Amino acid sequence: MSDFITVLRETCPTPVLDATRWKRVGGDPHTVNLNAYVSADGSKIMGTWICTPGKFEVNYEKWEYCHFLDGYCVITPEGEQPIHLRAGDVFVIEPGMKGTWEVVETVRKYFVFA
Repeated sequence: MSDFITVLRETCPTPVLDATRWKRVGGDPHTVNLNAYVSADGSKIMGTWICTPGKFEVNYEKWEYCHFLDGYCVITPEGEQPIHLRAGDVFVIEPGMKGTWEVVETVRKYFVFA
């Protein structure tokens, strides 16, 4: 195996329930994290995130890449217009983004935090 490449073909992540640090501000959202990769120093995480409808207050300290597989949500950065995201959308959230993340229809997404 390489010191530089990690193949995740055989990954069987353990589901982690309601692990989000985000503050719930609407509804009763519940999350499942399936972390397929965590770097040795814990600074990078990759996996699948599933969330039922509800709303969170968010404050991003890290960069995140997202690819929505299912669902619909509305992310509203403070002082800006809402951004509607649906299955098939790919997007990046920069550190420093504060606002709300509202899951309208259960979301399943691939994510990478770095």
